[in-house]
Amino acid sequence: MLHSQHGQPDTSAYPPFTSRLYGQGITASYGEMCYHDNSLVSASLEALIQHLVPTVDYYPDRSYVFTFLLSSRLFLHPYELMTRVCHLCVEQQRSGDVLLDKIRFREVAPKLVQLLTEWTETFPYDFRDERMMRCLKDMTQHVARGDEYSWRAMQQMTQRLIKRLSALGQYEEAVAALNAVAEERPTSLKNKQAAVQRSDILSVCDDAFILAQQLTHVELDRLSFIGPEEFIQTFALKDPMENHKGFFRKRKTSNLEAYISWFNRLSFLVATEICMPAKKKQRARIIEFFIDVAQECFNIGNFNSLMAIITGMNMNPVSRLKKTWSKVNTDKFEILEHQMDPSSNFSNYRTALRGATQRSETAHSSQEKIVIPFFSLLIKDIYFLNEGCASRLPNGHINFEKLWELAKQVSEFLVWRQVICPFDRDRRVLQYLVTTPVLTEDELHLASFESEGPENNMEKDSRRSLRWVIPHILTNTA
Repeated sequence: MLHSQHGQPDTSAYPPFTSRLYGQGITASYGEMCYHDNSLVSASLEALIQHLVPTVDYYPDRSYVFTFLLSSRLFLHPYELMTRVCHLCVEQQRSGDVLLDKIRFREVAPKLVQLLTEWTETFPYDFRDERMMRCLKDMTQHVARGDEYSWRAMQQMTQRLIKRLSALGQYEEAVAALNAVAEERPTSLKNKQAAVQRSDILSVCDDAFILAQQLTHVELDRLSFIGPEEFIQTFALKDPMENHKGFFRKRKTSNLEAYISWFNRLSFLVATEICMPAKKKQRARIIEFFIDVAQECFNIGNFNSLMAIITGMNMNPVSRLKKTWSKVNTDKFEILEHQMDPSSNFSNYRTALRGATQRSETAHSSQEKIVIPFFSLLIKDIYFLNEGCASRLPNGHINFEKLWELAKQVSEFLVWRQVICPFDRDRRVLQYLVTTPVLTEDELHLASFESEGPENNMEKDSRRSLRWVIPHILTNTA
């Protein structure tokens, strides 16, 4: 049986194949599946579904299982796929002889359980759909009639799945609660006297390395709850759940979106910390501190926090504080900006990311394993890969070369996601990072104007307007 790393099929299941030279390799067709140099490049949807179904003497390659389960949702809903796979797996064992059918199903049951285990462990959030759980329960009962060992394995698998979904629910509730605290408007933003007593980042943590470590905790915690399928569901042109108003649809990319919100929060937190102090010397000290934190994030391999800090420091309310910046040695900051320079498609950052990835692959310590990518760019890369290649070919086949590439990028993310943060947690610092209220964009502009007065008529008009819109914002005196 031909069975390459890319899921070469059992040729006995297809009509005689045809082959031809194609460029520097060989293209071969097996029924409705087309291969190039033993790699699957295209097939009909029906053939791909059939190729996922295990038999007594065949089990799909794990790379194929991951790739198709990840990207199949571009063409059909996971519930529909699971229903069809389970139905085919059962029907293929039917011969008309009840005793023989039972024996044949007992032989294939462990492989069906293996497939469902890979599905529930890699894409557990698919099973927030009640129909998926119902289908899983039905298959458990079916397996129970044929093979006790497989039935026990199904029960254990379901218990692990429920535990994972419970942890997800608790995480989402915790993030919602933290966000609610952070959105409360504090008294320190309403009057000058309270501002003197307001905690700032340096009063909570004045060690740049420790703060970078705590930022890494937040990053890895939130990364760990992003389902790989969320990348695909984010840019799917057609919502496969458009006629279904259930739980799955409402929350299908919520963890990915929450992670992007964390990036934005960190940027605004940095800008808030810089714009709030009344004294120029204190503002300069905080800028220098965040530069050091950004450097430590780079050293750790935490590129997402690094970029969020740079973004916050480049926001207009911060960048316009020329008197403050004149007190800062910006050499280190300019080097960091160069590393994250967007020109040439972020070529400097991509080089640094490859270096961090190579370090992770040969790591001798858990700290060296950390790779936290600049997340918005990762999403854009996957989005443009999807937009730049057709999902279907002119003959109606699915472009599986594209699906391999999507899976390659997402699987790399899964490796980064599973790293356990090795640093000690500082609960006080973590609490500050995720709950301390931050200024809105308008509030930041007004705080900036009150720290260093308007330089031209346009800025004067802007300050006058903001003072009218935000009557309770703290007014600093430089």
